[in-house]
Amino acid sequence: MTLPPSKEISQPPQAAGAGATLDEWLSWLESIHPTEIDLGLDRVLVVLRRLFRHKPAARVITIGGTNGKGSTVGTLETLLQAAGRRTGALTSPHLQTYNERIRIDGKDVNDATLISAFEKVEAARGSVTLTYFEFGTLAAFVALAESGVQDWILEVGLGGRLDAVNVIDPDLAIITSVDIDHVAFLGDNREVIGFEKAGILRPGIPAIVADMDPPSSVLQQAAAQKVALVRAGQDYTIRERVAAGGEVSVSLESQGWVVRLPAGPLPVQSVAAAVMAMRTLEPDMEVPALEAAIAQVSVPGRFERLEREPDLYVDVGHNPHAATWLSARLKTLKEGGRKVRAVYAALGDKDAKGVATAMAPVVDHWYLAGLDVPRGLSSESLKVKLESCALTQVGAYDSVANAIAAAKIDATNNDIVIVFGSFFTVAQARSLLLEA
Repeated sequence: MTLPPSKEISQPPQAAGAGATLDEWLSWLESIHPTEIDLGLDRVLVVLRRLFRHKPAARVITIGGTNGKGSTVGTLETLLQAAGRRTGALTSPHLQTYNERIRIDGKDVNDATLISAFEKVEAARGSVTLTYFEFGTLAAFVALAESGVQDWILEVGLGGRLDAVNVIDPDLAIITSVDIDHVAFLGDNREVIGFEKAGILRPGIPAIVADMDPPSSVLQQAAAQKVALVRAGQDYTIRERVAAGGEVSVSLESQGWVVRLPAGPLPVQSVAAAVMAMRTLEPDMEVPALEAAIAQVSVPGRFERLEREPDLYVDVGHNPHAATWLSARLKTLKEGGRKVRAVYAALGDKDAKGVATAMAPVVDHWYLAGLDVPRGLSSESLKVKLESCALTQVGAYDSVANAIAAAKIDATNNDIVIVFGSFFTVAQARSLLLEA
């Protein structure tokens, strides 16, 4: 999760006044709560009830999980629009601009919409303190409600049970995966983390679990609440077939229902979860229409190719689970003597050793980069962290930009350059390469 650093506040900050710009609002939001993450729903619920007397009329789909949430949101958004539905989406964090966090009918909201929503939340909160994320989540609810969209697709920021998004009861929930991340807030094992993720479930609502081996804590909560659970590996299957020429085909199969899926670039588990959600939400949508819509899905920063010769990809994967998926994806492309050159920059609270260990089998040369952001590691600190990983061909650079430049100089046109490690890493790479 990308948030401003924690800070102590001696007195309540001055609110952004009339005529304030979006940047001024965002700067103010960074100062209004003494900690960047303060899990709990009580404060958010108070303000929510002041903003909304009743649950919004729109259908609400809440998506939680350790990895794959953004890809599931993007896929479901595209599929619902193809079915003729008007959609609103809340995602986090953003890559380039805050506006990316709220989409109406697939388009980022403009500054005026955001400012208006911020003003309404500020008027409603009174003396209630909200974190940066909580304030933004409530503002997103205001923007989505005023847009009149039919479906709200909400991505959980952190965990599930105590995340601000969870103040709205969903009509359908999706848990994409359960793995170790955000240990300080969620716990250090899958059972405890699964309990937090399963907090988005509600009695009697349908839910999809895309994790092939969900913790028992998720299944126990689903059973206790009589959730209509659809499970990967039981209620639907993802099948991959490799043709004689090496071409990979992927299909989702469920009780005789078969949908062809792209082999990439998005995690196929996330795409499949969105398709299964559509089977509940829009059961009359025909398979050819589903397949045509799926082919149009793209999510910035998720194994996104930005350049060719050499192929340069960016990916926001920042934990071992995500790195394992990325490593497998790169392995399918590594043929004919192609080398993989990895530009890696990380935050200090992430499992850099676990990430590097997962990626090591496919990486031929490492370009470790410093990340000059809150909690960011310098390249030398990152290099020290990874000393026990026995990586081959390791260089250290003071910035993502310099690491990318070095990787491109060393690469042949046939090589692959992958830039990954966090949203900050990808944001810097995209700014550098797309605005050049």
